[in-house]
Amino acid sequence: MTHDSSARAVTRRGLLAGFAATTITAAPGFANAAGFLRGAGDIRRLRMYSGRTGERIDTIYWIEGEYIPEAIAEINHFMRDWRNGEVKAIDPRTIDLMTAAHNMLDTSEPYTLVSGYRSPETNAMLRRRSSGVAKNSRHMRGEAADLHLRSRSVSQMARAAMACRAGGVGKYTASDFVHMDCGPVRSWGR
Repeated sequence: MTHDSSARAVTRRGLLAGFAATTITAAPGFANAAGFLRGAGDIRRLRMYSGRTGERIDTIYWIEGEYIPEAIAEINHFMRDWRNGEVKAIDPRTIDLMTAAHNMLDTSEPYTLVSGYRSPETNAMLRRRSSGVAKNSRHMRGEAADLHLRSRSVSQMARAAMACRAGGVGKYTASDFVHMDCGPVRSWGR
């Protein structure tokens, strides 16, 4: 049996339509986090809300070992610098980290995106306002997200992300969000 790329695309679209309203309940435990990131899951879904723009996203972005370009583009647009509308490609490793941590938290509540991509101008403006903003922030490279969940504490979210051992995790308890990035494995904050 031969498969051409158009037949595969139709199959993917069909799967996306079929799964769009379905909750995926494959929630790996902390011990399975690294395996999940290496591709143990057949389907990866990301759900977020932006209080800044009022937008919501609920997309399956990875099926059977392949990223879905249209879904990744949708995530890139959603995580844009909301201050100036600039879009940058978000590193799929960051998206995977966010998804794996969310699945481990066993909640259907979407993340609230506090900050995704930041243009250099936005980052510089935020640095002038706060000492907690890095000069060479991974947000400017599309490698980081700051996230919040009402139903989970900062500590719970950070613990799930740290269990993935897939990047940096920062706890910002006073501001009620967790930073996740695909850089070196490290953690900070209280």
